[in-house]
Amino acid sequence: MKLVSSINMPIESTEFVIRVSNPLGKCVLVDKVCKDCPLRIRGHYSPANLMLLSFDEFDVILGMDWLTTHDVIVNCGRKNIELKCENGDILRVESDEHDKLPIVISHMSTRKYVRKGYEAYLVFVMNAKETELRIESVPIVCEYPDLAPGTTPISIAPYRMAPTKLKELKAQLQELTNKGFARPSYSPWGAPVLFVKKKDGSMRLYIDYRQLNRVTIKNKYPLPRIYDLFDQLKGAAVSSKIDLRSGYYQLRVKDADVPKTPFRTRYGHYEFLVMPFDSINAPAFFMDLMNRIFRPYLDKFIVVFIDDILIYSHEENEHAEHLRTILQTLRDK
Repeated sequence: MKLVSSINMPIESTEFVIRVSNPLGKCVLVDKVCKDCPLRIRGHYSPANLMLLSFDEFDVILGMDWLTTHDVIVNCGRKNIELKCENGDILRVESDEHDKLPIVISHMSTRKYVRKGYEAYLVFVMNAKETELRIESVPIVCEYPDLAPGTTPISIAPYRMAPTKLKELKAQLQELTNKGFARPSYSPWGAPVLFVKKKDGSMRLYIDYRQLNRVTIKNKYPLPRIYDLFDQLKGAAVSSKIDLRSGYYQLRVKDADVPKTPFRTRYGHYEFLVMPFDSINAPAFFMDLMNRIFRPYLDKFIVVFIDDILIYSHEENEHAEHLRTILQTLRDK
């Protein structure tokens, strides 16, 4: 259906309703057809009457009538098919070795492996197009914290860095500016930067806001106690954890407060348009946002600690619904 609408294929009504078996093993009734659609296979054209089906898993399915018309021979061992063109030529179509299907096992086999102690993971996949949001379209859900009265701009010279770290710095600065998270700055404020090695061996850019944090009025929003969160998991049999990627970067800084976020580097002076990870109030602001978003579900089947989300349920079917609810909420917000 999507293919037909996307390229404006002409649609005609059939003389009578046709019963068609789809790949899912079910029968559907069809009364619309696109006649003489030109199909090109390895440079050869072949017209086909394509009936409209009410699912979008595949763009085109060549059924038994088309396979019979072209005397198609499927060779599973060699992974190719042979078909007869309209001019009588035999066309061989080889499979693409780089496009192999994943290994799929049945539900019964999965249960058997789980009972034997194999590790299993419940995964929920959402079929949705990713849209690239510009920074201007992100709601201002966070204002940079007020500073203590009488504070003058703080600016510290960049720290020395080894050549390997300078190379990493250049790459990360390029990524931040490409994504619209940071931009060149002319502000009198400026904090130095350094790198912190993460568990996986990669380097995280750390903005040394210690001087700025000392004069920042602290946000008193309470963070949850870990033991209180664990108490909510009593009786849960299934759980899934979501670690939000670059969560703080989803919060846009108020335009008037952007000049307080700059950092100084060997390659220039930059300022953040989104909440910096190293601001002393970043966890409190983000925790406040998470509680607002998930308030209807907190302590029912979800607990949140800053950018870590844990969904818990009593059984698998219920857990699938809980996962769907949380993932859709994240996408909507």
